[in-house]
Amino acid sequence: MKKVIFTLIVAFYAISASAQGSNYIFFAEQGEQFFVIINGIRQNETPQTNVKVQNVNAMLLKVKIIFADKALGEVDKTLPVPEETSELTYNVRKDKNGQYVVKWMGQVPIAQAPPTPPATTVITYHTTPAPAPVTSTTISTTTTTVGSTPAPGGVNVNVGVGVPGFGMNVNINDGTGVFYEENTSITTTTTTTTTGTPVTPTPAPVPVPNNDHYIMPGYNGPIGCPWPMSPGDFEGAKASIKNQSFSDTQLKIAKQIFTSNCLTSAQVRDIMLIFSFEETRLDFAKFAYGRTFDLGNYYKVNDAFTFSSSVDELNEYITGQ
Repeated sequence: MKKVIFTLIVAFYAISASAQGSNYIFFAEQGEQFFVIINGIRQNETPQTNVKVQNVNAMLLKVKIIFADKALGEVDKTLPVPEETSELTYNVRKDKNGQYVVKWMGQVPIAQAPPTPPATTVITYHTTPAPAPVTSTTISTTTTTVGSTPAPGGVNVNVGVGVPGFGMNVNINDGTGVFYEENTSITTTTTTTTTGTPVTPTPAPVPVPNNDHYIMPGYNGPIGCPWPMSPGDFEGAKASIKNQSFSDTQLKIAKQIFTSNCLTSAQVRDIMLIFSFEETRLDFAKFAYGRTFDLGNYYKVNDAFTFSSSVDELNEYITGQ
């Protein structure tokens, strides 16, 4: 009976250890490069602007963001661990006081996570740090008979210092007429050993006519739809909404237009500002979230709200998605 219980316990821990963890995406709004430290272990070997750490199965998540530019400082944040495996997105940006913060932007179940943008550096979560560089020193000694002419005994020492090694030459006449020359050299060789999976920085994307989605300059975060409306089409849509006399009709037309069109976060905010009532703005913000290209910038729609309670309700809605 004890053996059965022990076997069940071992199996339970084996299953728990192999269970899939959540994904955490960190991106810098203004393109600052940084390292992601999770529970004291650096995850990306080179500084990046957009990092996705996948399969994080830690019970406690203490995150430190260390900028490549030391003048920007560091940011510490304790992140929640979701009950179900999810993909969580965090924005690394300055707050209204000019201090860098790690701001939650959204969360979706793993199965519903959008494709990872090509400019994102993907790291599998690990808990083993890379070893420190190893320095080795090599010492070699050579003794050679260089002559056999009788001569008075004596010792002659020549010392030469060069770069990068150190050299010493000793000539010895032992009084028997045989000369010995001993050359001793000390060479220091530094060997750096690196372990882990090499990370190759991904170059920033550039607009490509035949690409499968729009490339927004300076944005590398998650996307909710591939092609946002062009400025001309968007202005036409705004005019159609503004021509309506009542707020509920404006909302109805807005939903009709954007059911089959993609928006940017800034465009969502501009549409919200057309509405006179806070409730209508909140309704549209909830509706448009799944139809927005740059989901990582969705915090911009908060500028259209008058009350902080609306911001809280929108965040709660997004979390539920």
